[in-house]
Amino acid sequence: MMLVRIERLFLQRFNLRRMKRFVALTAVVLMAGQAQAQFDGVVTDSEYFNELRTITTAVPIIAVSPDSRAAGLGDLGAATTPDANSIYWNPAKLAFLPEGSNSLSVSYTPWLNRLVSDINLAYLAYNVKIGDNSGAAFAMRYFSLGEINFRDELNNDNGTFKPYELTLNGAYALKLSDRMSLAVGLRYIFSDLTQGQIVAGQETKPGQSFAADLGYYYTSREYNMEGGRKQSFTAGLALSNMGAKISYSNSGASDFIPTNLRLGGGYHLRFDKYNRISFYGEVSKLLVPTPPRREGENGFDADENGNGVTGEVLAGRDDDVNFFQGMIQSFSDAPGGSREEIEELVFNAGAEFWYNDQFAFRGGYQYEDQQKGGRQYFTLGLGFKYNVFGLDFAYLIPASAIVRSPLENTLRFTLLFDFENVATAQ
Repeated sequence: MMLVRIERLFLQRFNLRRMKRFVALTAVVLMAGQAQAQFDGVVTDSEYFNELRTITTAVPIIAVSPDSRAAGLGDLGAATTPDANSIYWNPAKLAFLPEGSNSLSVSYTPWLNRLVSDINLAYLAYNVKIGDNSGAAFAMRYFSLGEINFRDELNNDNGTFKPYELTLNGAYALKLSDRMSLAVGLRYIFSDLTQGQIVAGQETKPGQSFAADLGYYYTSREYNMEGGRKQSFTAGLALSNMGAKISYSNSGASDFIPTNLRLGGGYHLRFDKYNRISFYGEVSKLLVPTPPRREGENGFDADENGNGVTGEVLAGRDDDVNFFQGMIQSFSDAPGGSREEIEELVFNAGAEFWYNDQFAFRGGYQYEDQQKGGRQYFTLGLGFKYNVFGLDFAYLIPASAIVRSPLENTLRFTLLFDFENVATAQ
């Protein structure tokens, strides 16, 4: 419409030669503007947004939900009520554990169980309430990749090994008031994928790194409503896996670990002494640089043979940075600008119903943009508590016809053991 108005204006005031000059000048300005947008860090062509642009990291398994309660809620936990696995989702919740809390949680998740039987994820967490205002927890994650036969480039047998990844972490939380708490945690990461094999002419080694966690948690008081009902609110913010890159060789090449930001809220409604329900919502973002658009990639500013000219960054920002700078620039470095930054957000929602604090029914959903990984699925969960023991189950139902989940149609479970109730019983 704007170009039509400009054309009419020039037909009225100028002759045809001048109008042609103006149209040519306008085209040059428009092309220059588009090129400038690309060099300023924004890709505007539609083909780019139809490409798969998943952000990859090392040790992605440490970003997978380890426990069945959160898994049944759609893989969220920043603002859920405190439990034995709070150290993973938001360690600040540890300060609001019940008085005298002293419990152990063991979780098991089969991985690709429809294809193999020896790949699995195991998780162990222990937490304890310290006095009235603080709490601590310790956890271990072990991911077994099963038995793998290694072969060299000439298909010679190099032996059979069992690669694995391991994390050990601890956290401490302290109340700032009756409603708020802060927490800090430390995590050690060990990833042995090749067990010293020679890969592409280079000797490999286990990857190792240290990372820190920070958490904030808020819980309101219960507000009385009509009919004897009560309501309350919770909110949580968690920064996880803030640590150095990980390397598997001495060549100097290294990869980011999955640093993650979670922001969540919860609404809790108690109908009576026996029935209560909670609704949760959460948004998360991977704090890892988005790969930039470089010369030569996908035919973008390539030479006549389709090869890159210099590899210069044309859109986005250089991702060869340290982990801290990568965290900061991850909010504004996407080649597709603000549109792509929004696409990198992951949304989770879940609901949990408890009867008599003994039986729980859960459901949830996760949405991730199709071009950023496409992890879209529904979850279902059940929970049982009786005296000393508790048992949680979770089941994942895929919602994407394109991206398959290694956990689809898999039953996961978590066993809880409450030492406080044992002492009370004695």
